[in-house]
Amino acid sequence: METQHRKNWLRKTEIPVVIAGPCSVETEEQLMETCKGIAATGKVDMLRGGIWKPRTSAGNFEGVGVAGLPWMKKVKEETGLPITVEAAKAGHAEMCLAFDVDVIWIGARTSVNPFSVQEIAEALRGTNVPVLVKNPINPDFKLWMGAVERFERVGIENVGAIHRGFSNTGEKVYRNRPQWQIALDFMKARPELPMICDPSHICGRRDLLQPISQKAVDLSYDGLMIETHRDPDNAWTDAKQQITPKRLGEMITELKLRLAKEADPDIQNSLSFLRQEINEIDTDLLNLLVSRMGVARKIGEYKKKNDIAIYQAKRWEEITSAAKEKGSSEGLSVEFIDKFLRAIHDESINQQEQVMKS
Repeated sequence: METQHRKNWLRKTEIPVVIAGPCSVETEEQLMETCKGIAATGKVDMLRGGIWKPRTSAGNFEGVGVAGLPWMKKVKEETGLPITVEAAKAGHAEMCLAFDVDVIWIGARTSVNPFSVQEIAEALRGTNVPVLVKNPINPDFKLWMGAVERFERVGIENVGAIHRGFSNTGEKVYRNRPQWQIALDFMKARPELPMICDPSHICGRRDLLQPISQKAVDLSYDGLMIETHRDPDNAWTDAKQQITPKRLGEMITELKLRLAKEADPDIQNSLSFLRQEINEIDTDLLNLLVSRMGVARKIGEYKKKNDIAIYQAKRWEEITSAAKEKGSSEGLSVEFIDKFLRAIHDESINQQEQVMKS
């Protein structure tokens, strides 16, 4: 994503904001030890803690509830770092305000429900507490944007978004498929709002956290929210995706911050040549697609004349198999090839249907 740093209320420098803390607040001792370890890294700007935990299955640990808020406040006082807590309903938001929570975040299971979001927004009307909204569980751009707008409509000036990936039953690698383009579309539509990446929920496993965090930094995200625990393997929730404070500090140090340098004349000159090359290739691609659709219409005319069905499964399989083999051998991901071919195939079908109807 070629963009200069976006001005917003959360990110004050070129360095992304880091928010870290345990998935679940379990005990005062666990929270304090974890957060003091996080603060000691000198790499973190805000502490997070799950007080209420909306779970998929009944009977699982669902958080310590309001009892954990005084612990969060104490951590804030002892570390000097601001705190953020998830609110899943209006009552949660009201209690967060009572305990001086600096930022409230809205979880994916809540942002999917406009009624719940509106109730929380109404509870925050007249306050100036910042709100970060996680994307809904499903890849619904409008629903995500709508949740953000509900807080803006009640007068919350400092609103932002958290990209935590999207549920997909066919996903094999991640806990939640990133689908980066949806978040990038959000950033393009609302460039003034901060976008935070939650690699913990995207990955679901700690070994993937660093590369996903690096990708978010490369895409000019404004920050990272990383689940951190003093003893991750024995965490009461989401043990596999949490890391120790020590590893957190190491991981943040490992990130390569590619700062905005496009104002440099030499860099700008070099980029201009490469971008022009991209423009020319894009023009060639479009011309080829136009030609391809012309052939597709001719095929449609032949099928119409000979009463042949538009969709031919065997032919589609031949196209996709050959393209995936060729593309993957040249370094393209199978996922990209599949999406690209499906888009072309869908348009070819549309072109042939128009011929059939004419």
